[in-house]
Amino acid sequence: MGTLFTLIFYAPDDSTAQSAADLAFKRIEQLNTILSDYDPNSNLNKLSERSGSDKYIPVDSTLFTVVSKSQEVAEETNGAFDITIGPFVRLWREIRQMEEPKLPDRKVLKDLSTRIGYQNVALDSSTTSIALEQENMQLDLGAIAKGYTTDEVLRILGNQNIHSALIDAGGDIRVGDPPPGKNGWIIRIPVHTKEGTSNNITLQLSNRAVATSGDLFQYVYINGERYSHIINPKSGMGLTTQSMVTVIAPDGITADSYASALSVMDAEEGISLINQKCSVEGRIEYQHQTEEGIKINQSAHFNRLILDSE
Repeated sequence: MGTLFTLIFYAPDDSTAQSAADLAFKRIEQLNTILSDYDPNSNLNKLSERSGSDKYIPVDSTLFTVVSKSQEVAEETNGAFDITIGPFVRLWREIRQMEEPKLPDRKVLKDLSTRIGYQNVALDSSTTSIALEQENMQLDLGAIAKGYTTDEVLRILGNQNIHSALIDAGGDIRVGDPPPGKNGWIIRIPVHTKEGTSNNITLQLSNRAVATSGDLFQYVYINGERYSHIINPKSGMGLTTQSMVTVIAPDGITADSYASALSVMDAEEGISLINQKCSVEGRIEYQHQTEEGIKINQSAHFNRLILDSE
């Protein structure tokens, strides 16, 4: 999945800890062979290879679960979250690796757009089968797979009677019970003030997930414009509005997917959606195209999760 997984947990002894860690990382490797778009032999890529008809293809139950959740979020966000975005993602990977990056040709974007659209994904829960109804589709689960994997790791550890744990998947964090003698796990999130100066907020969480999405590190300059690695599924273009989104949710798959969706959505619409979700909180900071300074929108009860600020 193109990221580093770090596990922190409390076990009664070394042998229990080592056994639990081995099982957890074995599951991570297994999920990578199912969900990764980097692995040409993954269950995900094998499904994409068979796109272009209304034939339902049986898939691993894990893949079916993640795609089903993806489709739910796509519906709720009117396509701001869309796992069929793979062709656009691969195009921009190539652009970012160029010595002299150039904007994609409009005709190229138009051609690729015919292969994109969550409406072209059909599910059959009775047989855990999926149909990709357009030719040359390429699913990309980069905005949801890490979150799901953190949930799975916490489940694996729980099966070993290890419940006090933190899983970090490249910034997507899932925590279980608090560390011994503590009220929760301390997680510090970098943020900015409205004036643009760096700051931090400190969260104290247990049995929750927190995901961040933004273009602070992955972007490319073309003709003096800054283009994010986050792609708008409807235009095929990298976002030009710098932003950072934080979502806190009961599980990783929810936090990861909504953080990605809110990066694409209008900030007010995104926070309105989060305010309708039980036990989900969100914060968006972004630079408005016509106004100076950093704009901040956050859900109604986000501040309740802040331990302190610096």
